[in-house]
Amino acid sequence: MAVATHSRTERAIELFHALSDETRLEIIELLRKGERCVCELTDTLDAAQSRLSFHLRVLKESSGTGRTDAGFTTSWIPRRSKKPRPWSQA
Repeated sequence: MAVATHSRTERAIELFHALSDETRLEIIELLRKGERCVCELTDTLDAAQSRLSFHLRVLKESSGTGRTDAGFTTSWIPRRSKKPRPWSQA
């Protein structure tokens, strides 16, 4: 039982960490409107590609986003889950 609780606690920490940054919340809001390539996100958010990659990695690790690769373009999409996510309820 302690292992399951620890696992849930770690998961909650990852999720809250991912949602604790204004830039990541803006990324989530943009992705809620549809798939976006990294170049669109960098232009819209006026952020360097390296900084945006860091934020996308944090979101990916928290299962908030996923990638689709098509040739030379990588697009980011919100993860679809049967479980509701806190940021998907608005």
